[in-house]
Amino acid sequence: MKQYDFLIVGAGLFGATFAYEALKHDKKCLIIDKRPHIGGNSYTETVNGINVHKYGAHIFHTNNKAVWEYINQFAEFNNYVNSPIANYKGEIYNLPFNMNTFNKMWGVITPQEAMKIIASQKQCVHKSPQNLEEQAISLVGLDIYEKLIKGYTEKQWMKNCAALPAFIIKRLPVRFTYDNNYFNARYQGIPMGGYTQIAEKLLEGSEVLLNTDFFADRERFEGFAEKIIYTGTIDGFFDYRFGELEYRSVYFESEELQISNYQGNAVVNYTDRETPYTRIIEHKHFEFGEQETTIISREYAVEWKRGDEPYYPINDERNRNVLQKYLECAAAGAPNVVFGGRLGEYKYYDMDVTIESALRLAAKILTVDMYAK
Repeated sequence: MKQYDFLIVGAGLFGATFAYEALKHDKKCLIIDKRPHIGGNSYTETVNGINVHKYGAHIFHTNNKAVWEYINQFAEFNNYVNSPIANYKGEIYNLPFNMNTFNKMWGVITPQEAMKIIASQKQCVHKSPQNLEEQAISLVGLDIYEKLIKGYTEKQWMKNCAALPAFIIKRLPVRFTYDNNYFNARYQGIPMGGYTQIAEKLLEGSEVLLNTDFFADRERFEGFAEKIIYTGTIDGFFDYRFGELEYRSVYFESEELQISNYQGNAVVNYTDRETPYTRIIEHKHFEFGEQETTIISREYAVEWKRGDEPYYPINDERNRNVLQKYLECAAAGAPNVVFGGRLGEYKYYDMDVTIESALRLAAKILTVDMYAK
């Protein structure tokens, strides 16, 4: 007899959601995480009354009513709407690109005027866009590309825009309305009191070991449970036998300031190439805080190497081919292991999709009612 029904590697949203569902069906789970905290990248830490998003801005947004109702079991959400702004050398523009942006850029008032300027400016792209630069210009014209896309994107990817594939920016939101709601999702907000409380409630009743690396004692851990839910890197699980999957990574430089309001908005993107960071997050604005001090985090893009925190999968042809080899290996050689979450599946998941995916897995394995349609 195994000690546990499930060993869950990773105490982020995916693993914690699965553990919650498993416990409801009298399954015994051991959750381990190499970090010193639960919650994965959605972890928030309270500092002088401000809930700091330790791994960057996390704004919950979804059009899935079932997932929204599910997450609201564990926290009360406020009505925060993501409306970031762009700072280009001191010029302030609204995001996503909309009529407020176009009015500031060109002085236009009507959608027809904005469309006319974009149509004129994109004529310099004479064929189907071959790279990110051409794709961006074909969507929003040359002015917006030069001021609001080029520098920011090159800092993010550490490559020239002309050397990046077009597909990266194909879903760039462009609206010909005066609407600064970035996500345009039916349900969105921030949990009042931070995200960590959600992970705590999801994991309540399960055994959790932090500062615990699966690979430090892999053989012993693999003998603990009938089935493993693995949310770490899939290439790491197979000891990188087909090569490394690649990521973009970021790091944060945070400080507390002895003022009540630093930038007047939760998220400000710095879109010129010269500013070394990509954006500044002012955490108190996520929950409309009125504290006497404020905490900001400057976000920098960095080259990823093994051992660094993997944030964003690089979904190009080379990595898709490597991933396929690992998926085939998992299907053939790891029948008692299920790979889930953004690292286990090598997909960029928003929080709602992470929860939906975990609920689907729980429904499949535990034969419970399907929560997420």
